[in-house]
Amino acid sequence: MEPQAEKPGEADGVRVTPQLLKSCSGEFALDSILLLKLRGLGLVDLGCLGACLGLEWLDLSGNALTQLGPLASLRQLAVLNVANNRLTGLEPLAACENLQNLNAAGNLLATPGQLQCLAGLRSLEHLRLRDPLARLSNPLCASPSYGAVVRELLPGLKVIDGERVTGRGSEFYQLCRDLDSSLRPSSSPGPSVAEAQPWVEPGYWETWPTRSSSILQEACRQFQDTLQECHELDRQAQDSLAQAQQALSSAGTASSFVF
Repeated sequence: MEPQAEKPGEADGVRVTPQLLKSCSGEFALDSILLLKLRGLGLVDLGCLGACLGLEWLDLSGNALTQLGPLASLRQLAVLNVANNRLTGLEPLAACENLQNLNAAGNLLATPGQLQCLAGLRSLEHLRLRDPLARLSNPLCASPSYGAVVRELLPGLKVIDGERVTGRGSEFYQLCRDLDSSLRPSSSPGPSVAEAQPWVEPGYWETWPTRSSSILQEACRQFQDTLQECHELDRQAQDSLAQAQQALSSAGTASSFVF
């Protein structure tokens, strides 16, 4: 049996071209593109993507990329998804000075040293190198000290692999755990004869002891601060959505840019 002929572009993969960018974005000028979704297109070469100087949000997940060279010129880029590719390095991202959120799960990053290029990105707060739900990871994630090493290398991170590691959220969570532990009476030996027992210990619902008042007050204060911060973030999100909807409506397109 003769081997089947390869489809055009199947052997070499797909290269980013101006025509591809314009068809995916609906924009006529490359430097006018702000949001771009190029997921699962079989990309092996980013081509002219570096010409999209105004790009702020980029999804390149599910391709066959081995390097990110053209991204070095994208100084406005804030959100980047390069999950599920074949990357062995992230060096070009060192020039993306506004990068805030990076998803690089499912690549070939083998050592923490390959993350050193991100150390100068002061705005970078969210980093994902593994995604258990999608079964994506990197070889460096197999190390028992992976989390600690990444936190030491990139101390400005607030969220690693979807888990908050610094900031008010994590502090409040730990405070709640301490509060819960302080409210539970020490366990006492159970009766020698089996008998019905209440599902909570005596005094569990009574007034909290005086010794815990300072912890409780601090917990309530931080909860109120966190709640206020959530309200402010919600307001900002609503404003951003309204502006995006207005911009899309004026452009006459109805594209989706959700990762």
